[in-house]
Amino acid sequence: MLFLGRAFLVAAACIGMSSSAWAQDAPKEKYSQEEEAKKAAKLKAVEWKAAASAGLVITTGNSETTTLSGGAQASRRDKGNRFLLDLNGAYARSTIYKAIDIDGNGTIDSESGGECEATSDCELTQDRQTTTKQWLFRGRYDRYLTLRNSLFVSAAVGANEPAGKEFIGNGQAGYSREIVKSDVHVVVGEFGYDFAYEKLDAENNSNTTIHSARAFLGYKGKVNKETEAGAAAELLVNLNEVDLPTRTAKFAEDTRVNGTTFISTKLWEDISFRFAFTLLYDNAPAPRPVYGIPYGPDFLPEADKVDTKTEASLIINFL
Repeated sequence: MLFLGRAFLVAAACIGMSSSAWAQDAPKEKYSQEEEAKKAAKLKAVEWKAAASAGLVITTGNSETTTLSGGAQASRRDKGNRFLLDLNGAYARSTIYKAIDIDGNGTIDSESGGECEATSDCELTQDRQTTTKQWLFRGRYDRYLTLRNSLFVSAAVGANEPAGKEFIGNGQAGYSREIVKSDVHVVVGEFGYDFAYEKLDAENNSNTTIHSARAFLGYKGKVNKETEAGAAAELLVNLNEVDLPTRTAKFAEDTRVNGTTFISTKLWEDISFRFAFTLLYDNAPAPRPVYGIPYGPDFLPEADKVDTKTEASLIINFL
């Protein structure tokens, strides 16, 4: 009987210990299931984003200018795919005065001797010109191999008429990796192939095809809860000879660099203010467009190698 009593006590203690252990393990198992469910839901969730920005300046009187810039972007991302659409552009027209000494008397006057109007007999005229006209519409698809690595393809159409490019067609493919990703900093690196088709100014009657190696590095970081800043640079090195009306650019002589920096801060819940600077460099630019009168047979100037754009705009986030 004493032996049976002792055996009963040992068995009861073992049962109590196992019950206690089971009671302590149960919350851990429940917590683990909840965490896994949250992670799975996050991976399956579809994330939509959409935003638009605009800036406008109009002056009249002695200085007459109209400047408009803007853009729109929309994206969709799920576990393994991301689709991106992006549209941006800038347009400006200005009225400038031109003084031409038609009669060669060394002074600027009008034939009537009165107030000079914009007529053919007037030596002081007004000329309204389009000084900025550029736009770009781009679509991109990323297929994620892992959370940080993806393969991508993109296609774009656009124009930059003051730079002598009436139409631009572009296609890219390559590999992208998020080199650094945290709640504060994101660094992205890409490399791949770029194809560009450029229809030059109609007077030059020339088209250009460029095959290039592409490298890209971008950074975005949070300054504080409401403000973020970033910078990006894209390098394009031509692999083929590029025949331009002004010259022939051999391998790596038509190098192009596209860079941008920005800072944006939230003003209200869905409205932000953004200040950005963009630089476009082309080592072998297109011929400068014709301004009314054709160039002589032995004269065809190139456009500037560097274009810049500084803009301040309001951004409205829709999603």
